[in-house]
Amino acid sequence: MSKKTTHDLKAFRDLFGQMKTEMQKAIVGYDDLLTDVLIAIFSGGHVLLEGVPGLGKTFLVRILSQVIGLEPGRVQCTPDLMPADILGTHIVGEDEKGHRTLRYEKGPVFRNLLLVDEINRATPKTQAALLEVMQEKNVTTGGERHPLPEPFIVLATQNPMEMEGTYPLPEAQLDRFMFKVKVPFPDLDSLVEISKRTTGMGEAKLNSVLSGPELIKLQHELSEIPVADPVAHYASRLILASHPEQPGALPDVVRYVAYGASPRGLQSLIRGARVWSALNGGTAVSTDDIRRVAHTALRHRIILNFEGEAAQIKVDDLINRLLAQVQTPAQMAA
Repeated sequence: MSKKTTHDLKAFRDLFGQMKTEMQKAIVGYDDLLTDVLIAIFSGGHVLLEGVPGLGKTFLVRILSQVIGLEPGRVQCTPDLMPADILGTHIVGEDEKGHRTLRYEKGPVFRNLLLVDEINRATPKTQAALLEVMQEKNVTTGGERHPLPEPFIVLATQNPMEMEGTYPLPEAQLDRFMFKVKVPFPDLDSLVEISKRTTGMGEAKLNSVLSGPELIKLQHELSEIPVADPVAHYASRLILASHPEQPGALPDVVRYVAYGASPRGLQSLIRGARVWSALNGGTAVSTDDIRRVAHTALRHRIILNFEGEAAQIKVDDLINRLLAQVQTPAQMAA
């Protein structure tokens, strides 16, 4: 890695710290959560935030848009939400000569940072329309192709507790999210600090420390951080170890897992590990970097079978066992 690249990564670490400092003017605690969300954004991936209502998931997206300097959009999902409400629709109008014309009115999806609130309340048809856009990054309607603005990042929220009137995301659609980040309930000290900051009339003034073009430039630079073959082999073996039909699979995986992580899970591991490596002064991805992002990258991609669901097996616990079982290159050489 060149001296220029090393200098760029040092500047990136400073910038990352500035962003977290600005966000923590308005958000109490959640240090790991902010790190995980920012890692996904710098990797160019979408994030699924899971947590009970009232934990500030929506507020987090508003703060992110201010600090990164991106244009925010929001979709509140309900069972009667239609694809056109998100993507936009053609409207009949008249030109200067009085002739009827069709004009495309863009929907809220045409924003840099899109919050999709309570995504599991939208019907499968609407979910599919949104998640197709997440993959293709353009909207095709009436035979016309409309590219989305760059960068384009989706942060979706869902409530894991309430199941009535919800439509759980199918496995193939969950796979479109780079990370699934759990939003924990605040501890005592954080609750006290929240009461001090949020019960008055004033709001914290946040500074924008980044712009859309700068974010895209950083994403390209981070994607060039090298990954040695042994590290790529380790990440690939982690993915294979999550599949129950693989030879030598962990007994708990064979017993409780229906489907293992997909190749997209491997991509998420590598991309997230690159950013984590840059944050920690690394010049190449290590197995420790892979292990750091394993839970957020894989927890929504390992699908339990009926027995696993009935036994209330936690996927995070299975990932811990995979990390303990799959040997690193250093362990294999010992």
